[in-house]
Amino acid sequence: MSQVGFRLRIEARPDRAAEVEAALRGALELARAEQGTVTWFAFKEGPTVFGIFDTFDDEEGRAAHFDGKIADVLKEIGPRMFAAAPEVHRTDLLAVKLP
Repeated sequence: MSQVGFRLRIEARPDRAAEVEAALRGALELARAEQGTVTWFAFKEGPTVFGIFDTFDDEEGRAAHFDGKIADVLKEIGPRMFAAAPEVHRTDLLAVKLP
């Protein structure tokens, strides 16, 4: 069972929202390739507000993801596409229901 996770809030510059959305959609394949990532969700809360929620079985998986390819993509596009630095929240999961 997943024990830990991350929750990110990303605010795009208004003129870059479509590009941020495309980058998050494209990151799905990177998440699928990560052995330690159990679940990965990218979502949109508003015209310029996006988020990521992902889970891991253990701290090792979370740490590997934090230093992984998706983080590299966000670091690369952030300065030109984000209105501010993403808010990153480490989460400890209390209960999980998956199919």
